[in-house]
Amino acid sequence: MSAVPRHSAPITLPLLAMILAALAMIGPFTIDTYLPSFPYIGSDLRATPAQLQQTLSLYLFTLALMTLFHGTLSDSFGRRPVILVSLLLYVITSAGCALATSLPQLLLWRAVQGLSAGAGIIVGRAIIRDSFAGPEAQRLMSLVTMIFGIAPAIAPVIGGWLQGAFGWRSVFWFLTAYGAVLFVVVLRRLPETHPLPARQPFRAAPLFHNYLSLGRDVPLLLLCLTVAFNFAGFFLYVVSAPAVIYDLLGLTERHFAWLFVPGIAGVMLGAFLSGRLAERLSPRRTVLAGYLIMCIAAAVNVAYCALFPPALPWTVLPVMLYTIGMALAMPSVTLITLDRFPRLRGMTASFQGFAHSLFAGITAGVVSPLVSGSALTLAMSMAGLLLLGGLAWLCYLRLQQDGR
Repeated sequence: MSAVPRHSAPITLPLLAMILAALAMIGPFTIDTYLPSFPYIGSDLRATPAQLQQTLSLYLFTLALMTLFHGTLSDSFGRRPVILVSLLLYVITSAGCALATSLPQLLLWRAVQGLSAGAGIIVGRAIIRDSFAGPEAQRLMSLVTMIFGIAPAIAPVIGGWLQGAFGWRSVFWFLTAYGAVLFVVVLRRLPETHPLPARQPFRAAPLFHNYLSLGRDVPLLLLCLTVAFNFAGFFLYVVSAPAVIYDLLGLTERHFAWLFVPGIAGVMLGAFLSGRLAERLSPRRTVLAGYLIMCIAAAVNVAYCALFPPALPWTVLPVMLYTIGMALAMPSVTLITLDRFPRLRGMTASFQGFAHSLFAGITAGVVSPLVSGSALTLAMSMAGLLLLGGLAWLCYLRLQQDGR
């Protein structure tokens, strides 16, 4: 294990994990906190549900685009500066969303917000891999995932409470305050882990050449697709939450926890198991165990939805089981991905984040509107996305057997 480099003040491992997890939480907070407010934003800004869905998909597409550059910029200029600038932009855009008086204004601010929101999780992965190796890296990655897992569970609960007490604009003021506090914490305590001698020049030609190298690496592409499709199977339920809670289950904005808390409890449990198994199972065996759990969850979900109407808790329990397997497999696949190009870990993290966000955007903007009207079509779509992720992983293993 390598020591965590210092910037100005010493930092303990738990504090580092909490800061990195808080940075990763920006994504789920930005996505999940305003979901309970959808009907109220639509009424206030005279927008249809389909138009409101674009505030999510547009954010995710710009998030995907910018993730190609967060890691690359951190490879050139250091981890801390990229995170700090992104946090500052996030604070400004969150305030812009809170002040929006029309749907076009909200769409504009959400698009710009997506350019800043992904830096924390992308650069955070590079910070972990800068500082630790082997089981230590997997344990820290799992610890960050466990803490980060709280965000999607509490975000819609906070959003529902803020909506009921103060209205939808208070949700974006909450995001503004969260970004501002995190900016101060990062400025004071987060170390720089990427020393000057290791930095890559930020020039167009080398940048294009490096991305071309990553894009031509078939195993890397398959690893990115593995994580993206596995996550999309769960994310489908996240972005379909208004339909699941309001339409399928007939609940209110104060009941989003019924969907999110079990799912994120599964994420935290899966991440905990991944950390505990780091020295006992190889990464490939850990991923296999994760896939077995996800397959069981998807099969149970389809069977229940085919036979019974939506009801609590049975509609959400398969989602919880799925997230256990997803979080069990994800740290191992992520570390394998980052080790494909050790000298370009920031760029590799960006590349993986791009695939992750791109397919999340497609899930939100295309898949969810098509399938969220029925519990069975949601369940079948989860199973289909899992199948695509499993095929990508099997193809990667086959290439490794062939020596690639």
